[in-house]
Amino acid sequence: MSTREKGETGRQEEVWRSARAGRLRAQPGSPRTEGPTGLHPLGESLEHDGILYVPPGYRPDQPAPLAVMLHGAGGSARHGLELLQPLADDANLLLLAPGSQGPTWDVIVEDFGPDVHAIDEALAHTFERYAVDPARVAIGGFSDGASYALSLGLGNGDLFKHIIAFSPGFAVPPRQLGTPRIFMSHGTQDRVLPIDRCSRRLMRVFERAGYDVNYHEFEGPHVVPEEMMREAVHWWLEGTIH
Repeated sequence: MSTREKGETGRQEEVWRSARAGRLRAQPGSPRTEGPTGLHPLGESLEHDGILYVPPGYRPDQPAPLAVMLHGAGGSARHGLELLQPLADDANLLLLAPGSQGPTWDVIVEDFGPDVHAIDEALAHTFERYAVDPARVAIGGFSDGASYALSLGLGNGDLFKHIIAFSPGFAVPPRQLGTPRIFMSHGTQDRVLPIDRCSRRLMRVFERAGYDVNYHEFEGPHVVPEEMMREAVHWWLEGTIH
């Protein structure tokens, strides 16, 4: 094996060690190329499910907020995108919606690994092409996607300054890094992930740990009402609009 091949093998091993530890390596910076606006399936270049949405108002000289949005169990990248896409144009949001490699996210089935790697690749792809405001990078999701957003977000608080969790079940962060702000909403009539065992318990845990949590309960089942989408985006961007 040549020195170059050994170096590449070593880099790949380090990437997978990071993924198995739940650690994301990609960070926003100066884009190396300029990407177009619109809807872009990531499978064309990254060979795994995912969608990037860039609003028509995006400008390379004005770093934009970015949200990584994660679908629930049995869902797809499209379901993750739909969580905030109705508000993306008005708020000028970049939305990155990966798809889980299995029926749900890796740590929920077994442990961190393939989904962390895929999200890291999708983030690196985005940061290479678009100007992203480091103070306004969020991760969010619904149901299993919300649980995964909390888990990955709390373990990568140097990247994600905000976490948006719609009806989460739990959180299993690999570590606690940084102090991301947290938005949680949950329906009081949720029979899929009952609120008493899920968000109300999480709220107490996060408050004891010193996190800044914006918590909302609504009368309804296991859904994401439009008013909760709007409340989440307002909370996320209110204190960081330049």
